[in-house]
Amino acid sequence: MSEQSAPEMDYEMHEGTYEGFLNFSKIGTLAVLNIVLCLLLFAFGGTFSLILGWIMLLANFFASAVGIKIGANGWIAPGVVFVLTGLFALVTI
Repeated sequence: MSEQSAPEMDYEMHEGTYEGFLNFSKIGTLAVLNIVLCLLLFAFGGTFSLILGWIMLLANFFASAVGIKIGANGWIAPGVVFVLTGLFALVTI
């Protein structure tokens, strides 16, 4: 038999890592969808849409950073930016 054994499972660390993965997945999904909407504004809108696209793209980056820092409810900030970008896309295109 081996004289060394594997360390016991650290369930608290495992759950923390899993929660972090879920939070990052939610925020990342919303960020990518928002980037797609910004690209839509860049491609099919006029000058006003181009300016709004850049503003919402920067807001997306800041909201994603805030969301990662917040933790469990971090998806809310990028979600708000996503909804606003979608509304701007509907109005300007």
